[in-house]
Amino acid sequence: MQAKVVLLRKQYYNITEKNGLQMAIYKRILLKLSGESLQGDKQYGIDENKLSEYARQIQEATIEGVQTAIVIGGGNIFRGLSGSGRGFDRVKGDQMGMLATVINALGLSSVLAAQGVKNKVLTAIRMEPIAEFYNKYRAIELLENGYVVILAAGTGNPFFTTDTGSSLRAIEIEADVMLKGTRVDGIYTADPEKDPTALRFDSITFDEIYLRGLKVMDLTATAMCKENNLPIVVFNMDTPGNLMKVLAGEPVGTRVYGRQ
Repeated sequence: MQAKVVLLRKQYYNITEKNGLQMAIYKRILLKLSGESLQGDKQYGIDENKLSEYARQIQEATIEGVQTAIVIGGGNIFRGLSGSGRGFDRVKGDQMGMLATVINALGLSSVLAAQGVKNKVLTAIRMEPIAEFYNKYRAIELLENGYVVILAAGTGNPFFTTDTGSSLRAIEIEADVMLKGTRVDGIYTADPEKDPTALRFDSITFDEIYLRGLKVMDLTATAMCKENNLPIVVFNMDTPGNLMKVLAGEPVGTRVYGRQ
């Protein structure tokens, strides 16, 4: 197997030759999964089949040598912002949401381990012996040693979403890209579930997202990615095989970029 490095949109990729075929692979990624996506067809909690399918896609990426860090939301269990609208104190509600992300992280960790994938959960809030306390250098060390690193509890602070936590962690661990796995196949001009005339973007700049008022991520997360020139790919994680297609550079989902 031969490998070389090329420059594409100012991001480095490994080009790996296997059986005479070339496949472009990011060296290190941050995969953001929404908590709601883990529900599958359930009204609440974790759909074990959906979690297993995600784990299989993640396993495929690790087999190809992609260093994979993951952030999962907690909306399938509790969302702090919506909780505050029902009488919960906002800070307490956000803390409950952080713990919900830990539950999801532990669930994914367990399924990955059952499939033979080495992994480690790191949390932004101390909770040994459940998981290790997050440290950038520890996370990078684990990634370089072939572990999938699952980053839980957001930033450890209230008033910040898991999107912001994902952007922060991706920048800290020096990821080549943030992959936002959702239940839709990219970014649209409007909500495709509400507007059948909505059109999907193949690619779009951070500035265009601002100008169009598109709800890709919260503004803090989007600004962080733009300022640090961290590209994003929004794609449908519910379609088996899509993660590897994104990693191979196929035109799946929508790519968000800043400087050319």
